[in-house]
Amino acid sequence: MAYLSWQKLIGSVLVFSTTTLPIAANAAAILTLERTEGTYRNGDPVWLLKLMDGPKQVASWKAASGSSHRQQLDRRWSPGNGSPLPTGTYRLGTPEPHGQDLWIDLQPKFATSRSELGIHNCFPGVGCICIPDRQALNSLATAIRSWQIRSLKVIN
Repeated sequence: MAYLSWQKLIGSVLVFSTTTLPIAANAAAILTLERTEGTYRNGDPVWLLKLMDGPKQVASWKAASGSSHRQQLDRRWSPGNGSPLPTGTYRLGTPEPHGQDLWIDLQPKFATSRSELGIHNCFPGVGCICIPDRQALNSLATAIRSWQIRSLKVIN
């Protein structure tokens, strides 16, 4: 099995991890998104995007979805209110350039009036899945392509 080394930019220093992600297409591989108990400095909750290969967690990325004062708003029927993504399963698109950013399209597999949902580089989170660290977003995009992940499940 081939492996993918990941790297992270901290300040102006590039740090290479000793951890590697196995590269393998697997129909059982999905992404999950869960809110954690942690918060960012501005008070917004830390969400964790996880690459799951069946029951095994292969990798994870810190994310944001909705700001701290919008966590309890209607997540399914109120487009534009900045609440977190609704719970449920989404079709995950292929990472693609979007201006100076990357965009990973999300299509809900359930009824909702929410639209134009995706994963991209931003902070704070206002309705999509925001990956505050650009290098982490690049690592996520590489994992999605390598593992051929096509599904995301928002847990909570």
